[in-house]
Amino acid sequence: MSTIRAAITQTTWTGDKASMLDKHEGFARAAAAEGVQVVCFQELFYGPYFGITEDAKYYDYAEPADGPVVTRFAALAKELGLVLILPIYEEAQTGVYYNTAVVVDADGSVLGTYRKNHIPNLDSFWEKFYFRPGNLGYPVFSTAVGTIGVYICYDRHFPEGWRELALNGAQIVFNPNATKPGLSNRLWDLEQAAAAAANGYFVAAPNRVGREDDEFGDKAVTFYGTSQFVDPRGEFVGERGSTEREDVVIRDLDLELIREVRNSWQFFRDRRPDTYTAIPAP
Repeated sequence: MSTIRAAITQTTWTGDKASMLDKHEGFARAAAAEGVQVVCFQELFYGPYFGITEDAKYYDYAEPADGPVVTRFAALAKELGLVLILPIYEEAQTGVYYNTAVVVDADGSVLGTYRKNHIPNLDSFWEKFYFRPGNLGYPVFSTAVGTIGVYICYDRHFPEGWRELALNGAQIVFNPNATKPGLSNRLWDLEQAAAAAANGYFVAAPNRVGREDDEFGDKAVTFYGTSQFVDPRGEFVGERGSTEREDVVIRDLDLELIREVRNSWQFFRDRRPDTYTAIPAP
């Protein structure tokens, strides 16, 4: 398969988990009706972005990687013939929680998980209260649409993981986010594009959109959407998503472009890992 049709989705918090799950099932069904073969949802897709505050009540959103949410959407993947990337709040055991993405193939089989490796502890991103750092490395998954990897939100600031995914064979890296205005604006415009160009693969980055003030009041931030696809040249694939409203961004991705770009820019031939003596850090 050379050209695949992919979708990324963005929305805001509806106020309850059940309606968020229904909304995302609707996104998947609408995308499948448009011929989409793979869909990735936003970070922590069925809840609010609770990193805004530190409150133990949000631990209740965690569930196992084979729990009800994944079971429901694995059945949906099989029904629709879709590859799904499901960013969930994972409970590995009571009190041990990860920011995780579960990858489900088009036949409904669960291929595995990625756990967010880099955990921020910043104003409005108090994630160390909720998540342990990932411990599964940078896996890739062989799916019906090709070999995919996942890198979650704050991860994107660290180029080493992008390169690990490339060396492990990723053709598309999905980067689900909950990103707000501030220092990140400029980085949002360049980081995924730089990673795609440096590594010669596609990047697909959904972001939340809107303000979750019904949940967090004056602490709420406004997520700016702008979900985006980037090709191996570092060019945006079509227009980016809305800055203000929910959106399902659908794009056709020609995977042959990976070979073309890598044969033009021989970064993998010319890289010198033997000279990068500060990696890993002492």
